[in-house]
This record gives sequence, C-alpha cells and structure tokens, in this order.
Amino acid sequence: MSPKPRYAAKSSLLKSGVALVSGLVAAVIPALASATSSAVVIMYHRFGEGDFPSTNTTVEQLDEHIAKLTSGPYAVLPVSEIIERLAAGVNMPDRTVGITIDDAYRSVYEVAWPKFRAAGLPITIFASTAHLDGGSARHMKWAHLREMVERGAGVGHHTVSHLHMPMASTERIDQELSAAHARFENELGFRPKLFAYPYGEASLALIGRIKKAGFSAAFGQHSGVIGNTTGRYYLPRFAMNEKYGDLDRLHLAINALPLPVGDVTPLDPLITASSGAGNPPPIGFTIRGNLGNLERLNCFLSHAGRARVERLGPVRVEVRIPDAFPKGRTRLNCTLPGPGNRWHWYGRQFFRP
Repeated sequence: MSPKPRYAAKSSLLKSGVALVSGLVAAVIPALASATSSAVVIMYHRFGEGDFPSTNTTVEQLDEHIAKLTSGPYAVLPVSEIIERLAAGVNMPDRTVGITIDDAYRSVYEVAWPKFRAAGLPITIFASTAHLDGGSARHMKWAHLREMVERGAGVGHHTVSHLHMPMASTERIDQELSAAHARFENELGFRPKLFAYPYGEASLALIGRIKKAGFSAAFGQHSGVIGNTTGRYYLPRFAMNEKYGDLDRLHLAINALPLPVGDVTPLDPLITASSGAGNPPPIGFTIRGNLGNLERLNCFLSHAGRARVERLGPVRVEVRIPDAFPKGRTRLNCTLPGPGNRWHWYGRQFFRP
C-alpha cells in the first residue's frame, strides 16, 4: 500500500477551509487579518549526479534533509497551498517550508521522488516542456511526470526552452508561455498556476507579463523568506547544492524569518543603460515593523562580499556599492539577527545583460 502523504487534503476542502479561516480571523481579530504570512521555499535541481556539483544534491545530503524536515518543528506544505494562504492573508504555521525542484531531471524521478514520497513530503517540479519532449536520458519523460502528478506532486511552468527571459522580445515570451501551456494541457490536462523564472532572471516588464498571463505566483532563485511584503511575482527560494546544502545551511534557511521591507530601490532587477538606475544601482529599502537591533544588519553581494550599510533615519537602509555590477547575475543578501537564534533574511537577484 502506498504511504499516505502527511499533507493529504482535497483541493476544494483546502480552499473552503482557507476562506473560512480568513473570514473568521478578519471578523474576530481584525489585526491578524492583515498579518504577513511567512514561509521558506527551498530549491533543488538534480540528485546523485556528481558531475554537476553546482546544481547537484548528493544522496547523503538528501537523506539528511528529509530526516531534518520530518523530525523537527517544520510544517512542510505544498507550495500551491502556501501561495493560497499568502493570497488569502491567512497566517501559516511557524517554520512553514515548501520544496521545489527545477528542470525535471531524471534523477528527480529515480532518486529523490521515492524518498520524498515515502516521507510524505510534498514537492513541486518546475518543468520546461522541451526537456520533457526531447528524449534526453538526463531528463524525465511526460509519463514520469504524469505518474508523479497522479501521486500528489505539484507542477509549475518553466517555459518551453528554459529561456533567458529578460532580454527576450514580448512576442517570444508570450509564445513560450502559450506553447508550454498547450503542452501541459495536452499531457497533464491542466495549466500550471505557478511559474519559476529560468536562471532566476527577471525584470519589471517580465514580471508584468507573468502576472498578466494569469499565474498565481512566480519564483526566482534568490535567497530569502516569503513574507517580506514585496508581492507574489518574484518570490525567493533558498538554493541547495553540494557546496551550499549541508545541514547547517539547511537549518539556517528553514528557520529563517522574513525581513519586512518596503520602498525598495531600484524597482527593476534588470540593470541596463536604459533602466535609469545606473551601475552600480542605488540599493535601498525601508524596514517595516519594529524589529530593533538594526545596527546589526549586514548585507553581502555575490561579486563584492560585504557591503557598507548606511542608515538614513531610524528605518531607512541604503547599501553602498563602489564597484559596477559585472555582467550576468548578482545576488544581494541582507540578514539581521532575530529571536531564538533565527535570522531575518531579505535577498534580491539582479541581472546585467
């Protein structure tokens, strides 16, 4: 007999329950109705494929991660449920975690999926349809994905060709979205409502296209905690791999707290001469909420290490960067010590073509 997932729930029951809870909270305790939900989403790619250490998680690491997630105070929920709760303004359990896996590699089906399923841990796979159509021995086939969906796995949209999206034309982007929609509908019978930007690369214009296309949320590849008040269409995920996937990093990530921010600059994560932000761009944000200890806030850039943090008034933060961003992807991570040896965490990813 197949193991019963710990997260089993009928979709209609879940939606009605979320709506009921949201209504009760708003009616009885108005202050909680607008409280920010918080969750951490982790991201994997492949498993047991040592030739690709930058995207690989070893089998030993995977076993350790599953043991950690199933033995600690963690509520591992389907990512779709996390988004439903976020959209409804319903708080999640403390230490809510979602599990995503990008690119539909064959090792997901052969190595990781049996282990996640046996542990009752829900996963969501972001798949590019050309990979599923291509017949590569490295990637899953549609039959594999159908089997996983039938047994409870979630599926997200990842374009047709794993496209570098920010510099693609609007026509190309829309074509990739609609063509992948058609393949998902033909093979699985539905269109995914969740999207993940290939390589985590995005822009304001692209985020607008994804929102207009009807997705309920979209994910990048920058570290951070959902609940930092910056919207649902460029959500953070903590990437796991051989170098950054030991138990200490997993523990740090899945116990992280949001760093609630607003008035973020620059608005556009795409750094170009025409964006008007300059290079380096002026990075800043305003801390929302009474967190305290802001003098202990630290920010790091992937190309420059620790950055100088300057406070303008009690809650405005500016990150001073002397050097231009290099071509490609640059990640920003800002952390602040929180209660119980946990860390408030805010991250962004920038892209310079």
